[in-house]
Amino acid sequence: MSRAGELSLGQWATLACTLEVCAPKPGNVHRGADFEDVTLQDFLASAIAIGPVFDQAESLSLGKLILRSVQATSHVCRTNTNLGMLLLFAPLAMASPEEDLQIAARLVVERSTAKDAQDIYEAIRLANPGGMQPTDEHDIAGQAPPHILEAMHLAADRDFIARQYVSGFADLFDTVVPLLTDPARASRSLSQRIVHAHVALMAAFPDTLIARKNGPELALQSSMIAQRVLDAGPPFSEDYLEQLSNLDFWLRCHEHKRNPGTTADMIAAGLLVCLQQKLIAPPFA
Repeated sequence: MSRAGELSLGQWATLACTLEVCAPKPGNVHRGADFEDVTLQDFLASAIAIGPVFDQAESLSLGKLILRSVQATSHVCRTNTNLGMLLLFAPLAMASPEEDLQIAARLVVERSTAKDAQDIYEAIRLANPGGMQPTDEHDIAGQAPPHILEAMHLAADRDFIARQYVSGFADLFDTVVPLLTDPARASRSLSQRIVHAHVALMAAFPDTLIARKNGPELALQSSMIAQRVLDAGPPFSEDYLEQLSNLDFWLRCHEHKRNPGTTADMIAAGLLVCLQQKLIAPPFA
C-alpha cells in the first residue's frame, strides 16, 4: 500500500521496466528500435500488466508472485519480455521495508519453500526464455528441486540472474546501483545514465543471454567491444558515441541473437532498487 502522493509498489515495478526499455541501450529494443518478433509496445504492455500483480506482493508467496506476473505478461505478449526482471524484482518487492533491502531480499529467497520452487519452474516454462539448454540435474523440463537455490547454484556460472540468488544479490547492489547513481554522471539525463550503466555492466560482466545463445567466446567479445566504448573518451563525447554506435551495430548482427538481455534485466532491477530507496525519483527532468 502506498501513502498519498507516492507510487505503489506495482507502479514502481512498471516504472522500472519502462525506464529501462525506453533508454536507447545498444543491442536492445528501445523507443528507436524494435526486433522483428518483439517491439517496444510489447515491453510497455508487459510492464503495465505486472503492476497490479506486484501491488499484491504482500499477500503472495515468492513463487506465486513470479508465476502470476508471467501469466499476466502472457495475456499481452506472445514472447518472453521480462522473466529475468521478474525473478529479480520479486524478492525485492517482498522484502520487509523495516530491514536492509539487500539482506531482506536474500532472506525472502532463503525462506522460500518447495512450492515456490515448483511455481518458479512453471513460470520459467511458461515464459520459455531463449537459449535454455537441457541439464543433467534439475532440468527445467522436470521436477523442481526442494529449494530453488539448489537449481540456482547449478546455473550460477552460466546465468547472471541465478548468480544474484546465490550471492545475495551482490552484483546488483555492489555494481549496478552504484553505476546508476554515480555522482560523476549526475548532470546527465536519466536516459544517458542508464545507457552508460548498461555499457559499463556489459564490459564488466559478459552477458549470459549472449553466452547461452552464441557461446561464451562471443559473450566475451561483446564485453571487450563494450570496454572500447568506455575507453574511447568521456561519456557521450564524439569518440564515445562513435564506439557506442559500433557496439550497437555489432550487437544487432545475426538477427537479435546478440541481444544483451541479461544486462537489461539487471539494469531494470537496479532501477527498481533506486526507486524503492528514492535514489532516483520522478520527475526526471
